[in-house]
Amino acid sequence: MSHLILKNPHSILEALRQRPEDVFEVRIERGGSAAWQSVQEAAAAAGVAVREIVPRSNRPRGRQHETSRRQSASEASLRPKNETEIDRLFAAEEPASGLWLALDQIQDPHNVGAIFRTAAFFGVRGIVMTKDRSAPLTETAYDVASGGVEHVPFTRQTNLARAVEAAKQAGLWVLGASEHAETDIGDVDLDRRWLLVLGNEERGLRRLTLKHCDMVCRLTPKGAIESLNVSVAAGVLMAALNR
Repeated sequence: MSHLILKNPHSILEALRQRPEDVFEVRIERGGSAAWQSVQEAAAAAGVAVREIVPRSNRPRGRQHETSRRQSASEASLRPKNETEIDRLFAAEEPASGLWLALDQIQDPHNVGAIFRTAAFFGVRGIVMTKDRSAPLTETAYDVASGGVEHVPFTRQTNLARAVEAAKQAGLWVLGASEHAETDIGDVDLDRRWLLVLGNEERGLRRLTLKHCDMVCRLTPKGAIESLNVSVAAGVLMAALNR
């Protein structure tokens, strides 16, 4: 994907702050929200072209416009963020503890975006994504992440097992997440540099991935529902590992 069209002002604002050279143009409706005004100011300060567009509310209100006129037409076009080489992703030596993520064939871009947003909130130091049978970093993922992609280095790898071994060689411990595990997340040692591995929405972690984990943990349900959406589970696990 040579360029993205993003519509979340928070995603665009973080891109302007972190890599303004990659933003081609910002198109903003007159009289937009405070968030879009911040985007306009940041774009102007960075020397990025800003073009004013006609608000949808001022366009003809035929039947075909009833849905679109309720949504802002403001947007920005920009390059995707560059990946980080896997050796650099795991290269940090300090502090002694830290958290990285690996996504084992997660397929919904909304889940990917939500995980990036939460990862940025908790200061996750890098994310490994699989290339095959996985959601790419689409415009949807960027917008759902609400700027989170700009703050978390990531790499996409064909062979997750090799990536996990690279993490181990860099001094990380590998923690798989599975509802079938016996160890609760509350019993995991926090004084380690962890690579937390999250599995597919339906199938969970693959057998080969589980084989490479140093430990597998679960979120023990306290109520009637026994499982969580992977992005929600990821957030709870990240919070637990940062407690």
